Amino acid sequence: MALKSQVSYSCSNNTTNSVPFHLSSFCKKAVTQIRFPNTTISPPKLQLQALGKARAKVLLSAKMAAGTVNEVLPPPLDSSSEPPPVFDGTTRLYISYTCPYAQRVWITRNCKGLQDKIKLVPIDLQNRPAWYKEKVYSANKVPSLEHNNEVKGESLDLIKYIDSHFEGPSLFPHDPDKKEFAEELLSYTDTFNKAVISSFKGDGNEAGAAFDYIETALSKFGDGPFFLGQFSLVDIAYAPFIERFQPFSLEVKKYDIIAGRPNLAAWIKEMDKNDAYKQTRREPKELVEIYKKRFSVFPPSLYTAQL
Repeated sequence: MALKSQVSYSCSNNTTNSVPFHLSSFCKKAVTQIRFPNTTISPPKLQLQALGKARAKVLLSAKMAAGTVNEVLPPPLDSSSEPPPVFDGTTRLYISYTCPYAQRVWITRNCKGLQDKIKLVPIDLQNRPAWYKEKVYSANKVPSLEHNNEVKGESLDLIKYIDSHFEGPSLFPHDPDKKEFAEELLSYTDTFNKAVISSFKGDGNEAGAAFDYIETALSKFGDGPFFLGQFSLVDIAYAPFIERFQPFSLEVKKYDIIAGRPNLAAWIKEMDKNDAYKQTRREPKELVEIYKKRFSVFPPSLYTAQL
């Protein structure tokens, strides 16, 4: 059994383990022995170990928020897979690895450093399990978030929900001007996506105007390369789609979306440095092949729904 001395001071009928220097002359010093059964670790070492564990936990959370921790991604669940124990207190994010809407929420989770708080549950959309619609989300689409015995959907709603209901760095501005512009840009995402998709299908040539809008929006604030100057949910909302539009436009349509758009080019370059985002990305060649297949297999109405 290890013995260790503990020093305390008695001052005016109060006992403390530490005392201001200028009062020390009025205090009586007492030394007692502390026994630690089955151990030879001294209290200072125990304190250092506890501090080390706490520091390691803080560093891990910081690394997660920075996206520098690469998690092992689980395989997608299909029609032959058993359902998870739904509503057991675990927070789950149901996604598809290839869905841009789900990717928005996945990026937000990573940027907040919530890899150990929100469990990823990937779904195979081409062979989705029946229990997903029956037991999890009746809309039968991704993304969805299981939290506090409820399941919520819609990607733009979910990225705001995760940002405001979970710990981690804030991803939405407090500045009134930036907040107003953020809402305007988030509202424009559907218009932007539809304009580009329409041009891909040959139904119009509105993609140029849509990318020009993005170029102009990126010049509004001069305190950084992102839509609101600093990185925010707005960048997360657009990133998965531009990630797909750029390689497909270049390879199939022979159209370079960054030509003559330096702000967009700089934004893409900065986004490519974001580790939390990079962990959610697919290979450009894979995305191009998916788009090619969808254009050739699905009629226009279904194609838009699949995107």
